[in-house]
Amino acid sequence: MPIFVTIVLDGVGIGAQPDADLFGDVGADTLGHICQATSPRLDNLARLGLGAIKPLAGIPSADRPEADFGMMTEVSAGKDSTTGHWELAGIILDRAFPTYPNGFPETLILSFLEVSGFGGVLGNEAASGTEIIARLGDEHRETGYPIVYTSADSVFQVAAHVDTVPLDQLYDVCRLARDEVLIGDHAVGRVIARPFTGDSSHYQRISEERKDFSLLPPQSPIQEVLRNAQVRTIAVGKIGDLFAGIGFDDVRKTRSNAEGVRSTLEAIQEAARSNKPTFIWTNLVDFDQEYGHRNDVEGFARALEEFDAAIPAFESALPEDSVLVITADHGNDPAFPGTDHCREYVPLLVRYDGSGSDIGVRTTFADHAASAADYYKVETTLAGTSFLSR
Repeated sequence: MPIFVTIVLDGVGIGAQPDADLFGDVGADTLGHICQATSPRLDNLARLGLGAIKPLAGIPSADRPEADFGMMTEVSAGKDSTTGHWELAGIILDRAFPTYPNGFPETLILSFLEVSGFGGVLGNEAASGTEIIARLGDEHRETGYPIVYTSADSVFQVAAHVDTVPLDQLYDVCRLARDEVLIGDHAVGRVIARPFTGDSSHYQRISEERKDFSLLPPQSPIQEVLRNAQVRTIAVGKIGDLFAGIGFDDVRKTRSNAEGVRSTLEAIQEAARSNKPTFIWTNLVDFDQEYGHRNDVEGFARALEEFDAAIPAFESALPEDSVLVITADHGNDPAFPGTDHCREYVPLLVRYDGSGSDIGVRTTFADHAASAADYYKVETTLAGTSFLSR
């Protein structure tokens, strides 16, 4: 039974796009710089054709790649995870989500206080989540005021200690912020509840209790189109959150790349046993969250090697006539100045029976959506052109 699996290596770009100057990213090259600095062992990715996409230090260009190989260009106005995944789903945005590098305007904070009932907020700045919780955790517990912060992404994050603001209250507050405050010109991609625990000696975020309240996509994404055509759809990792759950029969959250790999393998095995057409979409977040944003080149390289080692398990689990896509949603070059995402091409490897062709530089991430629709022979008005050459 046909299975189409897409694995997004979050933040694994492959070189600055021609419009990188508009984003301050000229010279960014996530994979290029990591390979140059660390020479990671990526035998399986090389076998599939990673080194054939473009020269990468230490990655040989396979004489006969086992996957179709190329790269995709982002055309939407942005370089965040929501924008990248929405374009992969066939939705191209001509307007970027708002970001707040200097914190949120006072009028927006006052609106948040009005709907939430809090007497004030702490922070209101762009910051690392772990750092701001360590810095303001004690004051938060003393005052009861939530910690509000953002990042380079279009996000409004609310952090609170579970003993100070119970989980249900934190979720309710974030839901109100999503529905009544972060709208119109302030319609950020995600409002994120960030519960934490611990004391002044060590505060720790509770990743499994994090909850994202995403903006609804403006049209049906590819997974909803497929589900309406009786294809079972499964989200692994943060994929479900990026679409507010839209279009998925099953959403499986994970806390790490290792969990994401295990959950994806389990989903493939279940799909193979079920004899039902299935679309599985996975995001492996550690590249971006743990290493890119923290300028950890060595950690990024180790994560790539760990993923590379898992590829044969995916190949063995997939039945004949299945498709395995490996790509990314944006760049996050840990060797580039700053900790922001980067406007980069993303690698594209497409493994199926008979693959091994150069599919060039695709003009949009939306070719992924068109390809999934093509695979299942489903008609769609979404953007993109199929890259399958079966």
